[in-house]
Amino acid sequence: MTTFRVVRALDAVPAAAWDALHDGGNPFVRHAFLAGLEETGCLRPSWGWRAHHATLWDGEDLVAAAPAYLKANSHGEFVFDFAWANAYERAGLDYYPKWLVGVPYTPATGPRLLAATPEARQALVEGMAAHARALGLSSLHLNFLPENEAATLGAPWLARSDVQFQWRNAGGWRDFDDFLGALSHKKRKNIRQERGRVAAAGYRFRVVDGHGLREGDLARMHALYLRTFAEYGNSPALTLAFFEHLAQAMPEALVLVLAERGDGIVAGALCLRGRDTLYGRYWGAEETSPGLHFETCYYQGIDYCLRAGLARFEPGAQGEHKLARGFLPVLTHSRHRIFDPEFETAIGAWCEAELASIAGYRDLAARHSPFRTDDAAADPAC
Repeated sequence: MTTFRVVRALDAVPAAAWDALHDGGNPFVRHAFLAGLEETGCLRPSWGWRAHHATLWDGEDLVAAAPAYLKANSHGEFVFDFAWANAYERAGLDYYPKWLVGVPYTPATGPRLLAATPEARQALVEGMAAHARALGLSSLHLNFLPENEAATLGAPWLARSDVQFQWRNAGGWRDFDDFLGALSHKKRKNIRQERGRVAAAGYRFRVVDGHGLREGDLARMHALYLRTFAEYGNSPALTLAFFEHLAQAMPEALVLVLAERGDGIVAGALCLRGRDTLYGRYWGAEETSPGLHFETCYYQGIDYCLRAGLARFEPGAQGEHKLARGFLPVLTHSRHRIFDPEFETAIGAWCEAELASIAGYRDLAARHSPFRTDDAAADPAC
């Protein structure tokens, strides 16, 4: 007989037991990544995060789990439900705390319902819904699910989607020039001009994983990360200790793109590498120059994927400007339980309208593919 339990710190779960529930292809659901966020001061109750991980046990054996958090706000999730919270407040009801299944500060699709068997996954979902009701929570949210996981959750789960722009090696390209050859003449020319301006400005690029870091690389990347958040007036959540933890615990997964000029690093991008995908996460620069952002965050990443044999590059949320640079529109998926019947009906209708709008936007963006129409890569296959 299985037992459902909530775990309030991931270090209470053996890393080997947690990681045995997924195939290791996605770095963000690894025990080392999630526990590192908790242990290095990135998840703060004062910022709305309290670990509340869902687990299912068969005796002493962990058979299913989900990274989950009680949220006192909707920040750091990238699936926006602020309007729902406002509606609850106007009705005199509490939307927060809510229960979120996802990876903090990470708009990247990956496994969420980690399970040894489909039966264990279903029992985990049922246990989560029962636990949320018992706590009197307004809602339960599963963000950035893989399509196959999302498809297993029918009514009363409400479906939402969004669009991200992602690169994939659809043409089996061998190198960057091979990739450029699949683009339309105008897009190919624009990219070459952008890269040429960066090279002419004297920037050099060094791409390293956790094994190849030099002294000071992580501190410099973290300082650039802080600079970006300060420029936008946001609060940076990730600590230097977390960057150092990634380099120590997951060195093969950590990838830094470092732009150097003169004697120092002037810009950089922090990425995570999975089995077949590179995930762009954070960028920062102490100077501006035409094309520097595109080179650091996109072209160097594509180049890395081609050298390393990775099939996909996901540079993060939003950004129509990515389309002209070879990133095609892809749907992301989330599922939501609203426990108040009247709000469930109203929000359900809103979600249906949103799904239609998002699908239309994806189709419109796909019609502006940068690839030659006579090339197989022109098919977005999204």
